Amino acid sequence: MTYDLVIGDRGYSSWSLRGWLLFDAFDIPVRTHSARLYTDELPKLLQDYRPARTAPTMRTPEGAVVPETIAIAEELATRHPEAGLWPEAPVARATARVLAAEMHAGFVALRSHCPMNLRVSYEDCAPTPEVLADLARLEEIWAWARDATGARGPWLCGEYSAADAFFAPVAGRIAGYNLPVGPAAMAYVNAHLAHPSFRRWRAMGLVDGADQAFYRRDYKRRDWPGPVPLPARAVAGTQAENAACPYSGKPITHVLEVQGRRFGFCNAFCRDKTVADPEAWPKFRTLLAGELA
Repeated sequence: MTYDLVIGDRGYSSWSLRGWLLFDAFDIPVRTHSARLYTDELPKLLQDYRPARTAPTMRTPEGAVVPETIAIAEELATRHPEAGLWPEAPVARATARVLAAEMHAGFVALRSHCPMNLRVSYEDCAPTPEVLADLARLEEIWAWARDATGARGPWLCGEYSAADAFFAPVAGRIAGYNLPVGPAAMAYVNAHLAHPSFRRWRAMGLVDGADQAFYRRDYKRRDWPGPVPLPARAVAGTQAENAACPYSGKPITHVLEVQGRRFGFCNAFCRDKTVADPEAWPKFRTLLAGELA
């Protein structure tokens, strides 16, 4: 049972990140169909997903079209109760739904002043009073959720849930624009930056097409504050330790070098997303450990 999911640019589309996490973070199979924002690609792609007008949009294996991340979350939770999109405990489940609903509809000032851009991080973005108020509200409801649910780990309602997926783009904004939050909130942001699914999405976003001019800001840049990737680089030729792409099993056409070793992939995107963060990809980690031929 595989779903289809329409997404926009991975480096910029916060709604697409949220929708994709509802699959990848919960091990639900999905085929992605990407379209570049601010072009006619997305409207053309969505012609096959009526009545949807935005990314992300899901199509179920039976053909039902489900736009909007809140609807996608609820439909997947109904179809896959074992996946744990919502907490099992009643209070935690209710709290998680409240969090997701507020994030889905609110924080307009933060969204406007700090559009998600996972390709860069800035030293300062001169947040407005309205942005600071949104940040204060985030800290308030995050602390409330932990108190209400007794959460002791990194996530808001116990185990990672759809509520956390809904806040992943906000974590990317706080990291990207160096927004001022307290230690507890920053610990929550750092948990997102280190989450395996978030790291995979960001790695793809770094190589997913050219920069989008709409998201460019002239603030002074700094290093991305998340986990530092293992150094790797693209190299010419097809000579590699492995005989087939670790992701598709197809013949090798593109190669990277890491730790003085060469590994091959079936296309430039497979290679480049791995160059961006080699340790984000379980199949490549296995290959690097020498457990695959």
